[in-house]
Amino acid sequence: MAVDYATLKKGGFMRQKQKNCFSLRLRVVGGNLTAVQLSKIAEVAEKFGDGHVHLTSRQSVEIPFIKLEQIDDVKKALKEGGVEPGVCGPRVRTVTACQGKAICPSGCIDTYALAKELDERYFARELPHKFKFGITGCQNNCLKAEENDLGIKGGIQVSWKENECIKCGVCEKACRQGAISISDGIVSVDKDKCNYCGRCVKSCPAESWDTVYGYIVSFGGLFGNSIQKGETVIPFISDKEKLLRVCDTAVKFFENNAKAGERFRFTIDRIGKEKFIKEITEAYNE
Repeated sequence: MAVDYATLKKGGFMRQKQKNCFSLRLRVVGGNLTAVQLSKIAEVAEKFGDGHVHLTSRQSVEIPFIKLEQIDDVKKALKEGGVEPGVCGPRVRTVTACQGKAICPSGCIDTYALAKELDERYFARELPHKFKFGITGCQNNCLKAEENDLGIKGGIQVSWKENECIKCGVCEKACRQGAISISDGIVSVDKDKCNYCGRCVKSCPAESWDTVYGYIVSFGGLFGNSIQKGETVIPFISDKEKLLRVCDTAVKFFENNAKAGERFRFTIDRIGKEKFIKEITEAYNE
């Protein structure tokens, strides 16, 4: 009986160089696994693999040396611990994320909650080529958002509250972009220099800033045989529904326009950035 390797790969089982052996990629959303899941993964690796796992560059776990005849038993065992296989091939991959504001002091958005939402919305969607989402909580950019087909970075839009300000000057010193200046007790923010990092807000001892938390979205990042930095279209998106519309539009643009085996960045370049920007802007303004 012929082995359907394409279907196995779609379900996360990747052929190894060793005959009849597969490395199973698991579905790890936002880099988070529970202790129960970890325990089950270790158990499966010991029982069905060679006793080790591989941590991938995109926060997943792979269990190598799974034998062809063990695949059904492996899936059943993993399910008992709440662990699911991931995906490979031309489809939306598992969403990656840093720890975000739930844990990290620098975080501006709840990256894991957003990763789960996007994963539920897009995971394993069939597309002309693979499509990667990456979410990072702030401008420290630990997740390297711009390397992804669609990267999301948390940010804070600020405006000064003069009545609350104690004129300490900490915000000016904290700003790495040189966007804040103080003259005669008046704080000014150069919006062309501001990168929405939120350091002024986090350093302020007097809560003298009005804040809007939101998202900086980049499109078309690549970091493989060809290296391209993702580019923004809308400088700052404050509304979650607008963010989701923009994401939907980007994925749909790729689905409708890409050639088989063509990455998102090359589709944008071939079809034209003007057309892509127009569709993203229209989605944002709906």
